Amino acid sequence: MVEPNYITVDGNEAAARVAHRLSEVIAIYPITPASSMGELADAWSQSGMKNLWGVVPDVIEMQSEAGAAGTVHGALQAGALTTTFTASQGLLLMIPNLYKIAGELIPAVVHVAARSLATHALSIFGDHSDVMAARQTGMALLAAGSVQEAQDMSMIAHAATLRTRVPFLHFFDGFRTSSEVAKIEALADDTIRAMIDDRLVADHRLRALDPDQPVLRGTAQNPDVFFQAREAANPFYRAVPDIVQEEMDKLAELTGRSYHIFEYHGHPEAERVVVIMGSGAGTVRDTVDALAAAGEPVGVVEVHLYRPFDSERFVAALPASTRHIAVLDRTKEPGAPGEPLYLDTVTALFQEWSGDTMPKVIGGRYGLSSKEFTPPMVTAVFEELAAASPRRELTVGIFDDVTHTSVDYDAGAWHEPDSVTRAVFYGLGSDGTVGANKNTVKIIGEHTDLYAQGYFVYDSKKSGSTTVSHLRFSPTPIRSAYLVGEAGFVGVHHFGAFDKQDVLSVAGHGATLLINSPYDADGTWSQLPAEVQRTIIDKALEVWVVNGDFVASEAGLGNRINTVLQTCYFHLSGLLPPQEAVEAIKTAIAKTYGKRGEAVLRRNTAAVDASVAALHRLEVPAEVTSTREVPPVVPAHAPDFVQRVSARMMAGEGDLLPVSALPVDGTFPTGTTKWEKRSIAAEIPIWDPDICIDCARCALVCPHAAIRLKVVPEDALVDRPANFKDKLWKDRADPGRRAIIQVAPDDCTGCGVCVSICPAKSKTEVKHKSINMEPIAEHLEAERVNFDYFLSLPEHSRTTLKLETVKGSQLAEPLFEFSGACTGCGETPYLKLLSQQLGDRLLVANATGCSSIYGGNLPTTPWTTDAAGRGPAWANSLFEDNAEFGLGMRLAVDN
Repeated sequence: MVEPNYITVDGNEAAARVAHRLSEVIAIYPITPASSMGELADAWSQSGMKNLWGVVPDVIEMQSEAGAAGTVHGALQAGALTTTFTASQGLLLMIPNLYKIAGELIPAVVHVAARSLATHALSIFGDHSDVMAARQTGMALLAAGSVQEAQDMSMIAHAATLRTRVPFLHFFDGFRTSSEVAKIEALADDTIRAMIDDRLVADHRLRALDPDQPVLRGTAQNPDVFFQAREAANPFYRAVPDIVQEEMDKLAELTGRSYHIFEYHGHPEAERVVVIMGSGAGTVRDTVDALAAAGEPVGVVEVHLYRPFDSERFVAALPASTRHIAVLDRTKEPGAPGEPLYLDTVTALFQEWSGDTMPKVIGGRYGLSSKEFTPPMVTAVFEELAAASPRRELTVGIFDDVTHTSVDYDAGAWHEPDSVTRAVFYGLGSDGTVGANKNTVKIIGEHTDLYAQGYFVYDSKKSGSTTVSHLRFSPTPIRSAYLVGEAGFVGVHHFGAFDKQDVLSVAGHGATLLINSPYDADGTWSQLPAEVQRTIIDKALEVWVVNGDFVASEAGLGNRINTVLQTCYFHLSGLLPPQEAVEAIKTAIAKTYGKRGEAVLRRNTAAVDASVAALHRLEVPAEVTSTREVPPVVPAHAPDFVQRVSARMMAGEGDLLPVSALPVDGTFPTGTTKWEKRSIAAEIPIWDPDICIDCARCALVCPHAAIRLKVVPEDALVDRPANFKDKLWKDRADPGRRAIIQVAPDDCTGCGVCVSICPAKSKTEVKHKSINMEPIAEHLEAERVNFDYFLSLPEHSRTTLKLETVKGSQLAEPLFEFSGACTGCGETPYLKLLSQQLGDRLLVANATGCSSIYGGNLPTTPWTTDAAGRGPAWANSLFEDNAEFGLGMRLAVDN
């Protein structure tokens, strides 16, 4: 047995490490969340990293997943060891080739970060709907449930496909496993070499197309022989389970890590058993351990080899005492009598159960689109099994008030062991919080004996949206595939988060709270809403404050506060001795940013050195002193749907919405970003009308429609606010009117593009322009009043404007506003301009990608309407077909 070598990686890297070592050709096309597997393989080959046989794999990026699958098929036919990585619709685009590869019995492995398929909506998050759509292709399906398993099952798949000639689809849960960072035992090259029989590789080569020994494949067959030929491959599939188990046993001999096709865990005489595959199995195991320790006869069967499904082995894995089974599927097949794993379980029991009474089986759905799946939910499933008449179909983790499939659960009925150190960090996309926390997990994994886990919850919007990092450290392996609920440490890296969601709900009693605050310790307390102060007092939180933005700015890091907050976390957590922590952080900085030059390294190390000195403890008063309450998520005059549905999602409470609240066909109202008011900018542009030359360029280039231009008669401004600014509009054809350049302070992202393009410079003040970035705190309240007033001023009719000019187009109301695009986005100004010129008669056929995420992502959408209710009508089909999709729209309109 090889001595363990521990590494800290995510699930994608764990799988890709094996795939790269065992491949000669890797054809890729990026798709979330599988992209990093291809990116890593490409980077390794670019750096000259060789495979097991001393050859650098050829990595080629194709024009689509369908193209990647075709390349894989061709390379396999020519005798190369070949792989690819994909997910979701990408896997579906590969299906025609997967049928061919399987039908031709070519050894291959496709690695899948399993993800939701686009149905009523797109989702980039994880479930099993994509792999279940591929289960009829003839690919063997092998499931991994953790980062460690993502590596090990990858190894088993590559070894088994060479022996069986059946191609494998190796999958693990998108995001929950693919992006989870964990400390695992790495496979050594000697172990990988011992798992692969070079004679089988040679056999694969000998079956390659070769003009010296020409053969014909891919024939067209008629009814006389097609059926028989389809059945001829049966022996190969029947051999797969035995061979996979043999490869699992071989890996156990080499590493000590034992796996089985079906793994039972729990009470030896369990009466109630859950059947599951993927990352949810770890959650069920944790729950089974707790319930069995309390005397409840429960257990779990984790499925690894799903196809071919070995009915005999499955039934043998169940205790003879089993009376009730709940099969939990992470997918939904509308109209089917049950989901795939449920149907296979029922079939296997019918075929193989030899006891007196066959167990009763119920089917359940959980975790679609990465919906949280926790031990209390598992407990509720076991309770349902114990009911006198358990329902035949159930869902868990939602409230189904339409078809009443959901089971109730007590979210507070679970406590993780005290031996597990837990921390949660709230940041903003692109502020570096996630990157720093990934480094933290790696530092702890590499510098201590603790096992480490990091899971990162992203909004599917781009930069500026909330990110939540969930970290665990434990002296024993971590199976918890669910979010941290009782954190001993909470870091709030954006002060405005206190007004947007309940960030302290995850804090355990007596936890440490670290706040990145623009105020000192006393000022921070007074600026916290009363509800937040009450929670701090009730939970006896220990509060520390650091002005991370100031420290980062002084070090030359701009808004990248990650280094500052990471240093403070290590200082407060005590996970490493202080000096060792500082050195570890600096080493991680060198690895992460070393290629960016000495200046970047110097700035980051300066931030590390300055961070602890800027950290101050806040003395928590005994009573609430704030008179400020958390503001409502949306104003009272927002539309009903926004009040009932969108606002709950904005507040991070979308999980609480019942089924009845949501549209049945994915149709949502437009014009909802105006209610979101993210307030993420540290600085906003402030207009100086005395210098302005009326060019309108600032409004033209604003990526978020947060800079607006209006020209109105002077008598329209009689009731203007005290701080409202306007100037004479220079237009000989329309004299005497007043121009206003106004910022939407809560919708601006602080990118500064408007300042960069402004040509009007002061002749008396250095670097002063007609529009300048200034701290938002100095202007927020006044500009809120000004912007509300600005919106009340009359809009120009598009029919009277010269929309082909810069000035004329910017006087038109934008019907694309306040998108969640990245700060300074280069695409959205064009969409905004399009909406100003054509928005009241526009149909949009949108490809999947950035434009569909900032354009059609929930909870809000930037496409909006004018006062008459007219505006762009938007729809998304797929990544590849927006031209054809749009052509269909055009033909329909013409017809």
